[in-house]
Order: sequence, then structure tokens, then C-alpha cells
Amino acid sequence: MLLLTLYRGLTDVSAPAVRLLLWRRRARGKEDPLRFGERLGRAVLPRPKGPLVWIHGASVGEALSSLPLIERLLSDRPGVSVLCTTGTVTSAGLMVDRLPSGAIHQYVPVDRLPYVRGFLDHWRPDVLLLVESEFWPNLLRETARRGVPMALVNGRVSDSSFLAWGRYGRAPMRHLLGLFRLCLAQSESDAGRLRDLGADPVACVGNLKFAGPPAPADATELSRLRGPLSGRPCWLALSTHVGEEALAARVHRAVKAALPGLLTIVMPRHAVRGAAVREAMQAEGVTVAQRSAGMVPGPETDVYLADTMGEVGLFARLAPVVLMGKSLLGEGGGQNPLEPARLGAAVLFGPRMENFRDISARMLAADAAWRVDDEAGLVRALETLLRDEATRAAVAARGEAFARGEADVLDRVMVALAPLLDPVVSEAADARA
Repeated sequence: MLLLTLYRGLTDVSAPAVRLLLWRRRARGKEDPLRFGERLGRAVLPRPKGPLVWIHGASVGEALSSLPLIERLLSDRPGVSVLCTTGTVTSAGLMVDRLPSGAIHQYVPVDRLPYVRGFLDHWRPDVLLLVESEFWPNLLRETARRGVPMALVNGRVSDSSFLAWGRYGRAPMRHLLGLFRLCLAQSESDAGRLRDLGADPVACVGNLKFAGPPAPADATELSRLRGPLSGRPCWLALSTHVGEEALAARVHRAVKAALPGLLTIVMPRHAVRGAAVREAMQAEGVTVAQRSAGMVPGPETDVYLADTMGEVGLFARLAPVVLMGKSLLGEGGGQNPLEPARLGAAVLFGPRMENFRDISARMLAADAAWRVDDEAGLVRALETLLRDEATRAAVAARGEAFARGEADVLDRVMVALAPLLDPVVSEAADARA
């Protein structure tokens, strides 16, 4: 508890530093200038009448995982509204576009007590469902102090987090996890780690990522781009991070020697990096057409830079082979391989898939994806899959079957949450009638 007390004290006196940090993030495009007040706990939208379920996820991955849950909550419980919070500009744009009627998006407040209290005073949630693994101490403790029941949904404990919590003492984490009335882990290994850190009760009913629908695509754009891509071998580097774009450009040059006419599509995880990504790839000697500048790939284009938001479904439908970003270089962790697999692409990923440890291991065991260990391995895999249509189709078919194989996970999650949700929602509805 000493660490949590120290943390609270530091955040109490940190207002000038926090504001400076937020302004610097805003200048770099990492904060929304039009909704900046939300990060300080200031809401501009009214609280909806009736029971309000608050669902929080850190960023894009958690937001996508929560969408089927939000839709089910709204359909199964008429009169209930959902408040969805995330912390990044990218996730906010995605949720504003995809949230169903009856759901509201807000930025989560920065974890200073005055901001958290302002947020809670306004929204007065009746229950909190926290998705995956973002444990902000002030936010959780103040929410619990107000008597709001909390559940961890699709809980995950990464290797680095598990080691860090062990290094700094497990008492703070045990205290925070003890605030949850239920913890639902996304895998048995995550369930074991949560128990080891002090969570109770813990259950594993499956990974919500399997409940996600296929990513949408604009039909007009899909038809427009299929023309320039017709007859060209093509692959997609999806959700790339720093260094992976230059790697993709080098791989393009190597594979193009064997497959003339090759088109490489690169979609950075953060679209705001578009200009830097273009420069990094051009420095590797490839020609780049940049989507955010209104360009389309021509016969001379080596790489199509898809530096836009919300178009994973478009480009994963266009490319028959997809490499998952954040899996080959740097700190790693990987991105969700189920997204392109659902759309019929043959999926590749590197050795750094810690954030999808269970899913990636199971996909490899089912031959539903291929692992490439380095740049040379990626070149070999692309040459094989882009030349051999039968092999590519077989990998893609197994991947699609795997991605759709646990669609009933949402039913199990809802059954597990019912003892928490039902009485809270009923009491809230009665109190506000």
C-alpha cells in the first residue's frame, strides 16, 4: 500500500507536469485538441438517463474487443446505456465511427484524483467493465470507493507486466485486483498469472477477440483499388511500428527480384507517422504512393503507404498475404492475427507475439499461420506463398476456420457477467425510475 500512497501523493502535486506532458502530446498529434478537456475529467455530453455500464479499454485492440460486448449489452438489456472510454486518438476515431446507438465514447481522464473525480461525478456509472490490462490506481480506487462494482474482462498479463509487478512487490497489485468482483482471463495462462498476483475469483471463458466481426470495408474503395492491383502479386505489412516499414521496403526489393510486378502495402499502426514512414521507405530505394495524399498505386509503384485510419478491412481484403506488425523488431508484442485471418488472408508473424501468446501458439499448431524469424525468413515465406496459390489458399482456409472457431465466446462472457450486471442494472433502473 505504501507504493499506492506514494503514487497518489505524486499525482496530487503533479498538475503542472501533467499539463505540460499533455500539451506536448497534443503538439505531436497524440491528444485530441477538440476534446482535450475530457482528459482532464471535463465532459461536454450529458449523462444518459437510466443504468449506465462503463467499459474501458486502453487503445485500439481493447476497443475492438469490446465492440461485440457493447452491442450485446445494448441488445440484451433495453434501457441500458454504455459509456466507452479509451486513451488514444486512434481508438477514439474508431469508436466514434463504429459504436452502436445507445453507446457514448469519451477519453479516459488522466490518472490524477481531481480529474478522476470530475469524470465520476458527471457520469455516475453503475458498473465498470475493464478490458484487458490497464490498471490506473486512482481511477480504480476512487471508482471502488463509490461502491461501483467492477469486473476485469478478457484480462491479460504480459510477460513484462508480470515481471514488473513481481519486482516492485505484489501487494499493490493484489490490492488493485482485489477491487474487482470478478476477473475473466483471456487464456488459462493469464488466469494463472492473475491468481498468482492476488485476483479472486478468476475464470477463463475464452478470448473476446474471437467474437469480433470481420473488419468493414468501403465497397466503392474496394472496387476502385482492385483495378490497379489486378494481376500483381501483393502482400500487406499490417499495423507496423518504427523500423518495420524500412524492413518491408528491403523485403520488397528482395522479393521483387523473383516476382516482378510485386506491390507491397504498408499500413502503419499510427497513421500520423505517414510522412516519416514514407521517407524511411524511400531511403531504401523504393517508390511510394501515399494514400493520405490521395494517391493510388500505379505500375511504377513499389509500395502503397496506407497511412489512414479504419481501413484494415479494406487492405486485408486486397492482399492475400499479411504480415502482422510489431512482431519482428524492437520491443515486440505483436498485433491481432485474427483480423486478417477472418478475411481469408494467409497470416505471417514474427517471433515477438507476446501480446497474443496463446492465439499465435495455437495458430502455429494448427498450421493456420506461419512464423518468420527474421527478414530473410520473411522473404522466403512471401516467395513461397505468392508463387504457390494452393499452399497459400490452404493456410488461409485454416486461418479463417481458426478465427471463426470460437464465435460463441461472447455467450460465455455474458453468462459469467450476468450475476454482476443483472442486480446492478435492475437497482439502477429502479432508483432512477
